[in-house]
Amino acid sequence: MKIAQFIEKRFWIFMTASMALGVIYPIFTDTLMAGLELLIMVMLFLVFLKLDLVQILRNLRRIWLLLYLAIMYLLIIPMVIYFFAGLFDETIALGLLLLAAMPAGIASPALTDLVKGNTALSTSIVVVTSLLAPFSIPFLFNVLTPENISIDTWGMFQTLTILIFVPIVLSQIIKNIFPKVVEKSKPALGAITVILISLTNYAILGSQREIIINDPLSLIWQLVILYLVCIFFHVIGYLLGWRLPRPDKISTAVTKAYLNGGMAIVLAASFFAPNILLMMVLSSIPWNTLLAPFRWTLKKLNLSP
Repeated sequence: MKIAQFIEKRFWIFMTASMALGVIYPIFTDTLMAGLELLIMVMLFLVFLKLDLVQILRNLRRIWLLLYLAIMYLLIIPMVIYFFAGLFDETIALGLLLLAAMPAGIASPALTDLVKGNTALSTSIVVVTSLLAPFSIPFLFNVLTPENISIDTWGMFQTLTILIFVPIVLSQIIKNIFPKVVEKSKPALGAITVILISLTNYAILGSQREIIINDPLSLIWQLVILYLVCIFFHVIGYLLGWRLPRPDKISTAVTKAYLNGGMAIVLAASFFAPNILLMMVLSSIPWNTLLAPFRWTLKKLNLSP
C-alpha cells in the first residue's frame, strides 16, 4: 500500500510526466485514444465505487447549495464565457463553452483534500453535476449555438448518458454484490485513478503531437487563453461560496476549476472539428499545473484553513 499512497500523494509527478511522454514518445497513443471512452468510464466507475451513492443522495442536506452551484457551474458560467468569448472569436467561444459546461472532475475530491478543502462537499458536487451533465450540456449547445453550426445534441446526450450512468449503475451493483472485496480494494483505488488519468494525459497529448511540435507558436495564444480561463474558474468558484466557511470555498473553487477534461475530449472527438479537439487537449496543461500555484496563493493570502 506504500506504493499506492506514494502515487496518490505525488499524483502531479505522474500527470506531468505523462503529458511530456505523450509528446516525446507517443507509441501507444492510437490504442489508448481508441479506448478513451472506456478509460473515462473506468475512472468514473472507480470514483463511484468508493462512494455510497444512495447514501449521498439521501443525505443531501445542503441540497439548495448544491442546486445553486450546479446551475452556476453547468449553465450560468458557461453562458457568460460563451457570450464574452464570442465577441472575439466564434471557434474559441465554442471550445470554451464545451470546456466550461463540463461537470466537476472525478479527481476533484482528491485535489480538494490536497489544498485542505471540504472533500465531502466536493464529492457531492461531483455527484450532482455528473448526474445533471447529460441534460445540461446538450441543452446549452441546442440553445446557444447558431444555426450555421451543426451539432448532434441528441448524439451528445446519448454519449454522455452512457459515459456517466453506466459506470454509476455498475459501481453500485458491484458494491452490493461484493461489499467486502470493494472495501478491501478502496486504499488502492486512488492510485489506480491517478494512473488512468496519466494514461489519458499521455494519449491525448500524444494524439496531437505533430501539431504541437510542428507549429508550437500558434498554440501559445490558445494556452494563454486557457490559463486565463482556468484562473478565472478558480476565482469565480471561490467567490461562489462567499458566505461559506473557508474549506467550503476551496471546494467550490476546485470543483469549478478542475473539470472533467477527459469527457470534454471524448465529446470533442465525436461531435466537433479538430481545432476544438486540440483546444480540449491543451486544456489538460493548465489543469495539471495550476494546483500548486493555487495552494501557494491560498497560503499567501491566508485563505486556507
